[in-house]
Amino acid sequence: MRERRPSVAVVSFPGSNDDHDAAWALSALGGDAVLVWHQEERLPDDIGAVVLPGGFSYGDYLRCGAIARFAPVMTAVAEFAAVGGPVLGICNGFQIPCEAGLLPGVLRPNASLSFVCRDVAVRVELDAPPFTSRCAQGQRLIIPVKHGEGCWFVPPGLLKQLEKNGQIVLRYADHNPNGAVGDVAGVVNERGNVMGLMPHPEHAVDPLLGSGDGALILASLLDAARDRAALPV
Repeated sequence: MRERRPSVAVVSFPGSNDDHDAAWALSALGGDAVLVWHQEERLPDDIGAVVLPGGFSYGDYLRCGAIARFAPVMTAVAEFAAVGGPVLGICNGFQIPCEAGLLPGVLRPNASLSFVCRDVAVRVELDAPPFTSRCAQGQRLIIPVKHGEGCWFVPPGLLKQLEKNGQIVLRYADHNPNGAVGDVAGVVNERGNVMGLMPHPEHAVDPLLGSGDGALILASLLDAARDRAALPV
């Protein structure tokens, strides 16, 4: 009997430009990606994970992610996260849960005050489900970034607490492209089931395009979605 493909909701906001890229990458890695419009008040019943993709939600006219946090679908996303559902936010999808209080910190303009678009090396600080179970601690991943407001910031005291709690997942390894404190490229909430990262793993799933390292993160998410779907209701 053929194993069912894990289902992942990919949320589309007005201005999202990486929702279809994320859906393609998840499908290429064996998942079943379901696009969910921002006005939906519920998530599909059978999903095992949620992806908040990159882009410019609502044009980012007020502040990156500040308007998207009030979208009807975000109530459903918060409820999904509250019961342990894995939620992965990429770039603008990192900014949105920070604005919504699902992740610590804020995203500020890059220290260079310029848009950056290049491959970067990140180091895996935490190798654990649901986001990095296929990685090894200390492993270097090459994943592209493309953002103008990717400087993640928290006060020094909170950064130390997050480090102590094991909530720092990825750090920039060679060069910090945006000035993020502690060279942080990816962080999780205290429970560990919501992660935000500025690099774009969905653009690094095929070595023909330069790197396949992003597949390790997305495949880890699919593993978690598959395990969640197997849990008794």
